[in-house]
Amino acid sequence: MEIILKQDVANLGSKDDIVKVKNGYANNYLVPYGYASIATASAKKVHAETQRQRAHKLEQIKADAATLATSLEGVTLTIGAKASTTGKIFGSVNTIQISEALKAKGFDVDRKQITISDAQIKELGKYSAEVKLHRDVKVKIDFEVVEE
Repeated sequence: MEIILKQDVANLGSKDDIVKVKNGYANNYLVPYGYASIATASAKKVHAETQRQRAHKLEQIKADAATLATSLEGVTLTIGAKASTTGKIFGSVNTIQISEALKAKGFDVDRKQITISDAQIKELGKYSAEVKLHRDVKVKIDFEVVEE
């Protein structure tokens, strides 16, 4: 069954993508919860027209994301955390702290756009995170966790 996504769905696609899924997934989850609509012939025509009208605006958003990505490329962050003498952190470093560190440097990045490559950061050291600014624009940020 073909559906038109109304919002981003993890491991499936981005908003306004037309994807093919199994009938049960579409009828029991995606459509009832408002994540997608069924892609009939008339819905595809309406979708194509709205995509054509939105193309210019989307190019501007992508260009803005690309300029932000180029300015973020050389950025390295230092995040302070309380740690024991062995180097273990009390708690862990998460995307909220990375987002706040970026805001302190003048970059407005939402925490939901940041993905940490390691599952949990519980020790001092150097790590990397990926910032997804647009579906096609991603930038890798290196950060170091130091003791406060």
